Amino acid sequence: MMRDWKTLQARLSDHGYVASDELAMALHIAMTLGRPLLLEGAAGVGKTEVARTLAAVEDTQLIRLQCYEGLDAAQAIYEWNYQRQLLAIRAASEDGQTGAAVEKRIFSEDFLLERPLLKAIRQPKPPVLLIDEIDRADEEFEAYLLEILSDFQITVPELGTIAAVTRPFVILTSNATRDLSDALRRRCIYAHVDYPDRATELAILEKRHPGIEARLAGQIVGFVQSIRREELEKTPGVAEMLDFAAALSGLGINDLTDDPQVLQATLATLLKTQADRAAVPPEVAAKFAGKAA
Repeated sequence: MMRDWKTLQARLSDHGYVASDELAMALHIAMTLGRPLLLEGAAGVGKTEVARTLAAVEDTQLIRLQCYEGLDAAQAIYEWNYQRQLLAIRAASEDGQTGAAVEKRIFSEDFLLERPLLKAIRQPKPPVLLIDEIDRADEEFEAYLLEILSDFQITVPELGTIAAVTRPFVILTSNATRDLSDALRRRCIYAHVDYPDRATELAILEKRHPGIEARLAGQIVGFVQSIRREELEKTPGVAEMLDFAAALSGLGINDLTDDPQVLQATLATLLKTQADRAAVPPEVAAKFAGKAA
């Protein structure tokens, strides 16, 4: 366990994630206390990447549960392999086997399908469990989740209670599309993740594209941050900024003002709807590029 939050911040940076002091401290506290960390913020600010990077820092497995409307326990915790069970029942019947022995066999570990939550508590080394976009799931699923996060054990009626081999480090992310329950919030350490400021985004770009020329890096960050201030349907996040930088580098662009036509074409990496493309026509893009230069 890393005891110094500055050390944690530095190790995250070594693996390509530039964390703010606030985020690094919240992550450190959550790890020290053994509590889940709830990261809230707009899509694209790098919440999911925190979990990926932490798994790399800790040299452990990342187990991800992607939440969505209608997610239930069978899809998140465990379910039985019904096709194999039917085949086993048929084979047992042909051999003249029936009753409790067959039932005991088909409801054994051999036929159990681990889903992310069960898998996470059965690892020999504590994994990072990412519960991504928890706000997309409904309140009923939150109740399942709270029970698991409270005891780190799961009851399978046919097998009994399965206790955690190790306690995973849990990171939940939310895009704040709905209010989460007070019970879930109370259980978690909380951090809000926003779009990075200029200095932080420059540091991220330099980490991910170390060969990029400093002047072009400054132009890219200034340009993207100008676009974020527009009223868009899908504001470009850090990942889109990095794609934009990679596209420019691949095209041999050294200055955003060199070729307005090429600049407009590379906006495909930043703007992901037709309405957003229309909101940044060539003259607006040229203006932003000029200011960034």
